[in-house]
This record gives sequence, structure tokens and C-alpha cells, in this order.
Amino acid sequence: MSQEKSLLLQPLKVGNQILKNRIMFPPLTTGYEERDGSIGERSFHFYQRLAKGGVSYIVIGDVAPVNTASPTPKLCDDSQIPSFQRLADALHQYDCKLALQIFHPEYDVPGVGKMIMGSMAAARAAEAAKADGDMELFKIKMTESNQMRGQAYEKLKHDMLYFVTEATIEQLMEIKHAIAACAKRAEKAGADAIEVHGDRLLGSLCSTFINHRKDAYGGSFENRIRYALEVVEAIKEAAPNLILEYKLPVIMTNSDGSLRGKGGLLPEEAKSFAVLLEKAGVDMVQVAQANHTGNMGDTIPPMGTMPYNWTLPIAEEIKQLLSIPVATVGRVVTVEAGEEILQEKKADMIGYGRSLLTDPDIAHKVETKEPIRTCLNCNKGCVDAIQNRRYISCILNAENGDEATISIRPKEGEKKVVVIGAGIAGLEAARVAAKRGYQVTIYDTAQKIGGQILLAAVPPRKSEILRAVEYYEKILPRLGVTICLEQTCSIEKINQADQVIVAVGAENVILKVPGAERENVVSSWDVLSGKKKVSGRCAVIGGGLVGTETAEYLLEQGCTVSIVEMLDKVAIGESSTILPIIMEDFKIHQVEQYVNTKVVEILTDRIKAVRTDTQENIEIPCDYVVMAVGSRKVSFSLDGITVPVQFVGDCAGEKTASIAEAIRSGYQAANEI
Repeated sequence: MSQEKSLLLQPLKVGNQILKNRIMFPPLTTGYEERDGSIGERSFHFYQRLAKGGVSYIVIGDVAPVNTASPTPKLCDDSQIPSFQRLADALHQYDCKLALQIFHPEYDVPGVGKMIMGSMAAARAAEAAKADGDMELFKIKMTESNQMRGQAYEKLKHDMLYFVTEATIEQLMEIKHAIAACAKRAEKAGADAIEVHGDRLLGSLCSTFINHRKDAYGGSFENRIRYALEVVEAIKEAAPNLILEYKLPVIMTNSDGSLRGKGGLLPEEAKSFAVLLEKAGVDMVQVAQANHTGNMGDTIPPMGTMPYNWTLPIAEEIKQLLSIPVATVGRVVTVEAGEEILQEKKADMIGYGRSLLTDPDIAHKVETKEPIRTCLNCNKGCVDAIQNRRYISCILNAENGDEATISIRPKEGEKKVVVIGAGIAGLEAARVAAKRGYQVTIYDTAQKIGGQILLAAVPPRKSEILRAVEYYEKILPRLGVTICLEQTCSIEKINQADQVIVAVGAENVILKVPGAERENVVSSWDVLSGKKKVSGRCAVIGGGLVGTETAEYLLEQGCTVSIVEMLDKVAIGESSTILPIIMEDFKIHQVEQYVNTKVVEILTDRIKAVRTDTQENIEIPCDYVVMAVGSRKVSFSLDGITVPVQFVGDCAGEKTASIAEAIRSGYQAANEI
């Protein structure tokens, strides 16, 4: 795509400003901010990297206008202005506009905060007493701290359900004034825009499902949207020179007819509200999925669970009613999808959230036609991190969160690099080495590149993971990498290289129990690859990620499935956005889960096992046994090799690697040559 033909690269007028292109980084909780909510080094370099990549409009998510206990960015005090000013100045050097998404949670922030601060003060007093040897006072203060913390979380739990209804008019006015003051600080900091977080408190007030007020802010449509419009008015008065964008949460309908989301508005009301927002002076509307479901997978769905661009239909309807730009978000994975949306005039701005985590250079690559590394929508590094209070990252991008210190280095002289193994770690090592300017050759005995990714793509909902391999199929030839499949690399060829990177991966493990050699015992790898066919009653030994996904695959093939797991539950380590889907699938298909269970012997028609918690002997009927108890690294002999060797991926340590670990080990090894 040339710049003349690419609609993504065309400018867009929003309010009184011009955005250089239609590529937006929508608000995502990153975890990069400092403890006080200011923009520290990690945040600064992360957002600066997006601007360097050509993004025209960056929205920092969840900027709190009050001092919450939540780990989010905050702009509630003038002392925080300089850190935001520094970021705004840096983004402006790349003609990138900075927006702050102002939000307020749906709970009594001062009330909860006072309890938490009291708990922390009591804990400090307890530690001081302990240091003085006063153990009686230590116990008293620790009890006090724990009680106050418990009360804080009880209040928080209560408020998440009822604060919207119980909040006084005075509280709502204080919040509105805090939001306006935050907008004023944003203007002083040099930000270009404010995005109103239409979910959380505002979305709850708009919602018939959450708002049960009987006053002027509850009941009718006009009353429920009243506060949101007042907030818009307050922001425009406080910061009249900034772009004002509104994130409009819409309650969608699932394929089974159930509603998706509780905060926000149903589609027809959302359309009416959008018209009123434009009349109130809003410059752009971002149409998004409503939240308040208890599962982030509803707003940031994992691969295979929702159609691509699932929020687009309502965005298109809203666009037809407005003269201001409309932004769309929600599984717009590829630039081709974005181009099509713009071509068909269904939206004006494309939010690439997870996609820009995967590849921050989307805008530049649209222009240069370089292959783009595409998001898998796996939620492993991003959404899981948000929910577990870690900083956000992409499993395919080794630089996320460390942009200040990690980047591909220039080459050091002319070198020949041999990579042995075309799994994900070897492919990433080859890419980085070639990007640095080295001559790279990959060897693998398989017919295709991709390694275990090819198996991982087989279970239900997992086909999108193949995008990881498709990227290397495009980028490696462009970088001049020679790929030699269905062959080994001789010692002679290895010793002709300047550096060898070994990425021979792992192999499936077969549990060593009596009967494991029987013909009805197969490996999960052989089942997923199609080498072995099973039917009837299947017992999957191992309830980890591979075991549970293999079980789902077998259900899809019409098998009856049982899972046998030594630990106390299955799918440990699975994404919290995917786990409910797996458990629902198992419930529908009546999958028996034998947890805390150890296999003793495998027979032709059953498994003998013992419950490790009760020592009860049990028998599990089955026609086939599928081993999914893990993998171990493939050994690689260094005999006769005279050149430097590095090991990456599964074969690099005693424990096999996740995709993220494989990518990062391949990246690091190649970057150190």
C-alpha cells in the first residue's frame, strides 16, 4: 500500500486539530506508571515508542482525577503535571497527539482510601512495636490493620454494586469538579485531548441494570445520561482548547441472545446519546463494548471467542447519525480490516490496541509494505497481566515495557549465523540476527516452520495462533534468511558459521507407569498432529494447558473425555478470559475431572488410579489414553562443534519455555552476537 492509496495514512480533522493518520492507540491499562500515578521512565519510553512507530493519537487509559488506591495513572495534583508535560513534548516531536482518558471508579474513593491508609498506618505501627520488642502491641496493631483492610475490601465490594445508586448529589458534584480540574491540569501539561471514560462511574449511571436511583440522575433515559452530559460540559469549560472525545460503552448481544455488559447503554439508547454528545460539543465518539461483567474477556475477548470487529455494526449505525468522527475498537486485528472499514465509511478512526503492543510500527509498515507482526488475541501477556497487577506486554514482542533498554542492535562486523530449529524461538533469533545485518540460515528436519505452534493451533478457537508463524513466513525471506527444511545441519556446515543458535525444542513426555506401552496409549502431540486417531472414551492424563486443549479437541471429534490431573484443579496458568469458556465447554460435554489423582496402571479398557488426598483407589473407564503430562527439552550434542553456541527456547534450560519466554530468549541470543 502506498501512502496515496492507504486510507489509514490519511489525515483526520478532530475538533480544532488535525491527526496525521487514522491509527489510534486506544486506552489500555499498562501498569507502567509510577506508584504515585505519574509518568515514569517505563511509561514514557513505551508511549514514545508508539509515537516513533507512526501512531497519530495515543490515549493514556484510566487517568484518575482523584488519589485512588488503584494502580493507575493519576493527575489529581499539580505536582504530577511535569511528568505528563514531558511525555506530551516527546510525542509532539513525532506529530503524535496525546489524550488522557479521565475516569472515576464506581466506588467511594475517599472512604475506601481512608480505610486502606488506616490499615497501612496500623501495619507500620505494628512493625515499629515489633522492632522495639513489644510483641503484645505488635499483635494488637496487626489485628487492627487486618480488620481495617477487610472492612475496606468489604466496602469496595459493596460500592461496586450500590455506590452508583447510593452516592449523594454532593459526592457526584465533587467528582465532577475533580474531573474538570484534572482536564485543566491536562491542558497545562500540553495534552491535546481528553477522552471521557464513559464506562465505570459514568457508564453505571447511564445503565438501567446498575442505576436504581430515584432522583434526577436515575430512572428515565434523560435522567440517567444527565450526569455524563454535565461532566462533558464541565470539561469543556475547564479545558476549552482540547479535543473532547467520549468513549461510548454499548451493551451488545451475544450469539445466544444474552446481553454482553451491564454498564453503558443498550444500542438504541446509545445512538440517541451519541447525538446528544455531539450537540454538547464532543469532537469524537469512540464506540466500545460495555463493561461490568466480571470478565475482561467480554471487553477484550481472546482469540476465537468473538467475531472480528464485533463492535463495528453499532459504530456504523452511530456514524450515520453524526457529523463528527467515530472511532472503532474491538478485534480490528489487521491493517486490511482497518482499510476496509475506512473504505466502506463505517468509521473514521481505527483503534489498534493489542495490535500495537505486538507491532508498534504498524503505521510505518503500511507505508513501506514491510510485513507486520500481527496480534494473536491470546490475552496471555496483556489482559492476564492487567488482571494480575503486572505490567502489560505482548508474548510476541520482547521489547514491551523495556523500550528504554531493549532494541535491536546494529551488527558487529560480517558474520554468518546458523539457527538449528525453526520453532518460534529459532525463528525469532533468525529475524533479529538478520535485522542486525548478519547472514542467517535456518535448518529444521520438519516440512514446515513453526514447531509446536502448529500443534497449538489445532484445538478449538486456537487457529489464530498461526499468525505468529505466518509473520516469519513473510519477513524472513524479505530479510534474506535461507530456510532449509527437511534436513539436518552437518558439523562441517556448523563450523563454517561464526555463531550457532540451537533451538531444537522439546518432545512430548510419556508417563512411566505399567501399561504405558499399550497400543491404546497415545501422546497428545500425535493426536493434535493427526498422526494418531482416537475415538470413544478418552482419558487425558494431564490437566495442564496442553491437556485441557487436547480434551477440547477430542470433544470436537465426538469423543467422551475424562481428565486425570495430579494437582487440585485443571488448566492452571490458563488465561482468566479463556478459562470460563473451557469450563463451560467441559460442563456441556460432561467432562469428568479427576483432580488430586495419580495414575497407577493403564489397562485395555480402564485406568487404575488413586486419590492423593484420600488415598481412595478408583478406576476410570476408557478406550484410549492420551498422554499430556508435559514435555522435556531435546538434547543436542556439542561434539565436534568449534564455534560459539547459544541455546534458546525449550532446549535452553531444564524447564520448557512458554511462547513469551521462547521469543525473548531467541531475541536476546541474536541481539548479543
